[in-house]
Amino acid sequence: MDWKGEKYMIIDTHLHIGGEAVGFEMNEQMVVEAMEKYQIAYGLVSNADAAEMTHQQVLLPDSMQNTQEGCLKRVLHFAKKYPNKIGACVWVKPYLQGVTKELEQLIADNLDLIYAIKLHPFHSNVAPTDERVLPYLSLAEKYDLAVVSHTGGCEAASPKHLYEAAKLFPKVPFVMVHMGLGTDNREAVDLLGKADNLYGDTTWVPMATTIEVIRRYGSERMLFGSDAPIDGVDTYFCNPKGERSIYQDYFHVLKDKMSKEAYENLMYKNAMRIFKIKELF
Repeated sequence: MDWKGEKYMIIDTHLHIGGEAVGFEMNEQMVVEAMEKYQIAYGLVSNADAAEMTHQQVLLPDSMQNTQEGCLKRVLHFAKKYPNKIGACVWVKPYLQGVTKELEQLIADNLDLIYAIKLHPFHSNVAPTDERVLPYLSLAEKYDLAVVSHTGGCEAASPKHLYEAAKLFPKVPFVMVHMGLGTDNREAVDLLGKADNLYGDTTWVPMATTIEVIRRYGSERMLFGSDAPIDGVDTYFCNPKGERSIYQDYFHVLKDKMSKEAYENLMYKNAMRIFKIKELF
């Protein structure tokens, strides 16, 4: 991408593979194709095959469950194949599994590829402050990883719980993915002002919300994320109905509403700092 003639980079901190059990079709080829087509320099990927519950928050049958360790291995294989393009996030299963010796060993052995623990309080129906989740947060602290968490859709996924978790683990960066999906984002925006280690991401977040966060707190508190390829390879451009994607605002409109420094922080520099991503160019 370019900034009024100057090159800049995009890091997408919220990409997926898997998810067939909950109705999604996302795979490695789609991720790579989307990144190449829309000039995404680097992406953090989690495996939605680790979802524990349906969209109705009913526990998936055993035949449709996948272990968190197996799901992580698939992401690690992807990251090893594209080490300069893909980083791994560990989607965990607090409802059915909890922290295991195998999971911790996988993390310890692959710290060059892993950047975050991924919580999904909606598809697990377990809040970030639940005693079943706290060992995962301790793991993030032990291995100097960030925690990224879906927010919105149910009580367990309320942004307030992630804020409370951030207060419990002040050394760990916490990212409020979606900033409260399906809401006006006001609660999430206010919470950013109450914990220095709490951040937001742009996944399905209106441009106006991101502008408000930057106005109130500066340009170092939001990260670019998209959920791609949840709407297909062209998630960044349109949905399956052909309707314009919100991310077109981030790519083509937002740069005219803020400084170059603020825009670069949002689109890649904050991600490099918070996730400790090595220099890419």
